[in-house]
Parts: sequence; C-alpha cells; structure tokens
Amino acid sequence: MGNLEQGEDSAMRQGATTAAVFGEVLRHHREVAGLTQEGLAVKIPCDRSLVARVETGTRVPQERFVLACDRVLGAGDIFSRLWEKIDWYPQVTHPDWFKRRVEMEAKAVELQTYQIDVVPGLLQTEEYMRALFSQFFSGREMEERVAARMSRKQHFLKPDSPLLVVVLDESTIRNVVGNEAVMRDQCEELLLAGERQNMRIQVAPFAKPLIRPKGSMSLITLPDGQDWLYSESLEAGHFINDPAITARYTKLYDVLRADCLSGSDSAALIRDVMEGYGRDGNVAQKQLQRERRRRLHRNSPRYPRLRPRKGQ
Repeated sequence: MGNLEQGEDSAMRQGATTAAVFGEVLRHHREVAGLTQEGLAVKIPCDRSLVARVETGTRVPQERFVLACDRVLGAGDIFSRLWEKIDWYPQVTHPDWFKRRVEMEAKAVELQTYQIDVVPGLLQTEEYMRALFSQFFSGREMEERVAARMSRKQHFLKPDSPLLVVVLDESTIRNVVGNEAVMRDQCEELLLAGERQNMRIQVAPFAKPLIRPKGSMSLITLPDGQDWLYSESLEAGHFINDPAITARYTKLYDVLRADCLSGSDSAALIRDVMEGYGRDGNVAQKQLQRERRRRLHRNSPRYPRLRPRKGQ
C-alpha cells in the first residue's frame, strides 16, 4: 500500500469523526510530499496560518481548500472523501425560532429559494457569515452562530443531497458585505455551487422587468409530498402549508425561474460582478484569484458579459 493510501486508511480505522483526524492526514501527506506548511500554502494558495490551523484541528477546511489539497498533494480524491465523511459540526445550537426550519431542511427532498439583498445562508462563505454576524454579535456568540450556519451547508454537499434551487435577486451580489475580498470569494462560491449536480443557481437581474415575490421566501418539499412555504420577519420564521397558498407561490416561483437568466447566463453575470471586486489587491491576493479563475473556467465555456441595453 502506498503512502497516499495509508493516511486515509488510518483515518477510517479511527472512525473519521473529528477535525483532528483530517489534520493528521493532511500533515502526513504534506510531509510525504516534502512540503512545509508555508510551501503548501503557496501552492494552494492561502495563508500559512490556515494550513497550520487545519492540521491542528482548530479550523474547519472549506471545500475549495480540500480540493486544492487533493490536487497539490497528488492525493486523488482522498481529502474530498474524508471531508465528506467527517461531521464537522457535531454540536451546534440554532435560535429557537429557526430550529423548525433546520429540521425541515434535514428531511427535505427539494428546497427552492428566492433571496433578496443578502446571499442565502446555505450558500454563504464563512467570511461572509462573519461579516454579517459581526454587526450584531461578537466573541463566543458569533462563533456559535457561524458554526450553526455552516452545519446546515453540510447536508447539501453530500453525494445524496437534496435538490437546492436558488433564484438570487441581483441585489444579493451587488450589496457589499464585509469588503470586496469577501464579496469576490462569495461570488466564486456561487459559481462553484452552480456546478454541483444537486444545485441550480439563477439570477433575477435588475435590467429585466420580472414579477418577483415581495420578499425572500423558500418552498420546502418533504418526503411525504407536503409542500411548505417559509418566510422570515425579524427574529421569527413563518410556515404555511395551505395547498392554495403554496400552489400560488410555486407558480410565481416557476414563472420567475422561466423569465430570469438561465444558469449559464447567471454564471456569466456573477463572474462579471466577481471580476469587478478586488482588482487592486496585493500580489498574493491576485495569485489566489488567478488560481481560482483557472479552476472555475476549467471544462466550462466562457459566456459573454451581460450588460443592460440603452434605455433599460
């Protein structure tokens, strides 16, 4: 058995249940490759401190980091498979008013969402979450909120994940949360999400006269065929399963999806917005951006940028 397989087998024997296991496997393969933490960070690219924290089990690696480790260390898909097996957030606490929504997500076979102003939680990067939560929370409470939201994402990143369909109002990618670097990474996350088999991302652009819901909403389909309409107000979630109401909003959502940008044109608009963020970053940031663009464009066509016509 080669060195590349030994670390994974060792992790499987230990149950592959902790961040520390992933960190130990990463350290093993990094050392086999003859790389220091700084050397691996340059190749990913990322900060050396991120590599160090992942190896000690004090930082949850995100999917982009994991895929880069597979590629840089020649590990096939060892890190990706291990990453999917680990329960990264075994103990989290959601706000009482939101717990029912989380329970429904865990059972749902399909989730359709329309979102305005901010990116929906299931598609947010950790940095985007922190920028949002820092307006209201700090310290341990903020860390708990971030962990709880990140835990929801895991359910939609597994091979047998439910279908997630998202229509984003253009405001979600235009409103700057945190700073331009945060927004650039967030746009990249949306592009990567759109490439997943169980996710579809579309944008409702400002330039199109569309019939839109009055606010953000979700349509949740459960295994027993029940459809639920979910919306939020300040510190409260609202659930409706009246067939007449859910049918009306399902029709509205279907029409919106048909009339807004296609998946490919939505990706082109998101990419255009992404490239407008952070053009004046430092050398390390530009290197990171080039690497991400190469991965995003690999095996996918380049679509023309979408710009409003005169008079619109």
